[in-house]
Amino acid sequence: MSAEQALNKLAKWRSVFAGWQLGTRAKGDPESDAVRDHREVTILLRAEVNALTKLMIDKGVFTVREFDSQLVDEAKHLDRAYEDKFPGIQATEFGISIDPLKASETMKGWRP
Repeated sequence: MSAEQALNKLAKWRSVFAGWQLGTRAKGDPESDAVRDHREVTILLRAEVNALTKLMIDKGVFTVREFDSQLVDEAKHLDRAYEDKFPGIQATEFGISIDPLKASETMKGWRP
């Protein structure tokens, strides 16, 4: 199987994820098309990053321990960036925590 064939097959999952998120929708529905496009990019990106990471570990560019340590640093950095972007909202190990007073300004204008 070629890379193109494998990725084309993998990308078929986009419609399952779109259906899971929005319910059954026809192709051509703008919201569903957008979700399918986004899911496809995310699915393919995950496969590509996993492939690159495995190759670099196998080639000795870095170790699994170094990768895990850097991944923790990057996750913490992105988490802080999201907290800055969305004041009053924080991720916890149990879910999203919302301070109603602070978040009311952040969420002003969001669709119900």
